[in-house]
Amino acid sequence: MSNVETEPAELRCGALVDDGRPAGAPLVDVLSAREVPLGGPRAMRVRRTLPQRARTLIGAWCFADHYGPNQVTTSGGMDIAPHPHTGLQTVSWLFSGEIEHRDSLGTRALIRPGEMNLMTGGYGICHSEVSTPHTTVIHGVQLWVALPEEHRNAGRDFQHYVPEPVRIDGAEVRVFLGSLAGNASPVRTFTPLLGAEITLAPRAATTLPVDTAFEHGLLVDSGDVRLLDTVLRPAELGYVSCGADALTVVNESDAPARVILLGGPPFEEEIVMWWNFIGRSHEGIVRAREEWQAASDRFGAVEGFPGARLPAPALPNAIITPRRNPPRR
Repeated sequence: MSNVETEPAELRCGALVDDGRPAGAPLVDVLSAREVPLGGPRAMRVRRTLPQRARTLIGAWCFADHYGPNQVTTSGGMDIAPHPHTGLQTVSWLFSGEIEHRDSLGTRALIRPGEMNLMTGGYGICHSEVSTPHTTVIHGVQLWVALPEEHRNAGRDFQHYVPEPVRIDGAEVRVFLGSLAGNASPVRTFTPLLGAEITLAPRAATTLPVDTAFEHGLLVDSGDVRLLDTVLRPAELGYVSCGADALTVVNESDAPARVILLGGPPFEEEIVMWWNFIGRSHEGIVRAREEWQAASDRFGAVEGFPGARLPAPALPNAIITPRRNPPRR
């Protein structure tokens, strides 16, 4: 998915607190979403919770778009022309609908609910994403993972995975990255990660053992969900810093609730993130943009897409500075 946001959102609850949390402070910080159009007169709108000014990453997760349920007849569905990526992996996960993915590896793959597409665009890749003609409702999340310096020029790659659901304590868990609830994903990543869909029965509660070295984010798709001591509403993301050995999640609703749980050890490197590029310097971003505009072999080409590529937007009239999370206290 292509990034078009220019003004990231703020924390709903104010200043971020990491280690050294004051006595009595909530255990969960709540990140509210910003609505962003994907472009065009009938643009599909998405709710973006990462990145924000106060929090750039959760683990290596650096971008989270949450969209739908959108009626395709009204929104036009997803129709994203070929666009480039560097320095990241994209993770696509659907709740409803169907999307056709094409990339410059030559991949042509469908993604359906309960399935994951993971694409690696280290040195450079491009791809398109289009909802299929028989899709009536489109609903899901698009996530990005920042690649560490050692691997940020990794070659192009694509992986597809369908996790088996695991049922525990009134919840159904699908682990698409990492391990949780006794289930592990075989999908390759460049840093330790956790990614899982959790569906809770009405008024159900479940406690999930987690890695104390990970920080976590819980994105709510539907229902009012209590994470530890804090209730999260739909489209909000709750952040929990490192140190927790278990997360208790409670569905406060009379209908099923659905959430996405993300996690990973803190990503300590600074990144420069602009449009669809992740690098380490302003100059690196400028170079990637120039090569995309020049149709460089760095990104290759998507075959079979019935239309033109997305042009890169104009660069800001300022140096793009690195960003990282606030220092832990």
